[in-house]
Amino acid sequence: MIFFLRDNRFSVHPSHKPKILICIPAFNEAKSIADIIMKAKQYGDEVIVYDDGSSDDTYQVATSAGASVIRNPENKGYGVAIRSLFQAAKEKDADIMVTLDSDGQHNPDQILELVAPLKQGYDIVIGSRYLRNDDKVKVPRLRSLGIRTITKLTQSASYKGITDSQSGFRAYNKAALSTINLFHDGMSVSTEILLRASEKKLSIIEVPITINYDLADTSTHNPVSHGISVLYSVLQFLSLRHPLAFYGLPGIALLGVAALFLRNALHLFSTSGYVSTNMILISVGIAVVGVILLATAAIVYTLVALLKDKIKY
Repeated sequence: MIFFLRDNRFSVHPSHKPKILICIPAFNEAKSIADIIMKAKQYGDEVIVYDDGSSDDTYQVATSAGASVIRNPENKGYGVAIRSLFQAAKEKDADIMVTLDSDGQHNPDQILELVAPLKQGYDIVIGSRYLRNDDKVKVPRLRSLGIRTITKLTQSASYKGITDSQSGFRAYNKAALSTINLFHDGMSVSTEILLRASEKKLSIIEVPITINYDLADTSTHNPVSHGISVLYSVLQFLSLRHPLAFYGLPGIALLGVAALFLRNALHLFSTSGYVSTNMILISVGIAVVGVILLATAAIVYTLVALLKDKIKY
């Protein structure tokens, strides 16, 4: 296998036929998984299904259809499934990994459209349902509102131009597979991938895809909990990436507010002789929180710097 180092990332030599793995997370999708596998096999060297504790015949159906199946006896969540598939792709030394959903909403015949930009040098390709008007209008209004809200939140900490941060139809090259390390278990893993890819300065592009919404609503995830988990991921990422701003600026602001309360208490005492216990207590309480935030900023910044080898002994 021949690679050339370009812009700090590996690219497959044009004469080398890339090894493509099609990876499908699945949970109770026995009715649809076989058709997806049969179509996907045409575009990859191997199809891997992660059976996330299905109680139906997903494992048997997927195996009979010719897929390699990673079977988890318990339902651990979408994030665990994606992490496991990333690990499988690394272990199998894949040049390209494509992920798509198992419920039939994604069209496996569009796999080549996702793979093509990788061969042009991009690290990650996202299939977006918001690049063509014909596809955009098919997205149910409530779902579209949730996706767009989460995407805006994701944009604030990663790629500004993305339109569909929650799409599960994606393609990754070897550089992305080797540099992205995931930790989240739930649906927020889709956002975590973009946050970590941005941190590693991986290149990304979106291509239009068509989603099949004629199926019964297959989403089992509460949109509110999904949104909260994504918000938590973004805040956690920002707190580690910019600890001085994330913790330090609010800490300074709180100290300023505490100073105002103390000033008012002193002014009241100097003019009337009255000691405002409430103002003093509020000032002290806010000041304590401010100091804690400043201390947290310093500690987190130091730990992150140590982990990044910015501090030498």
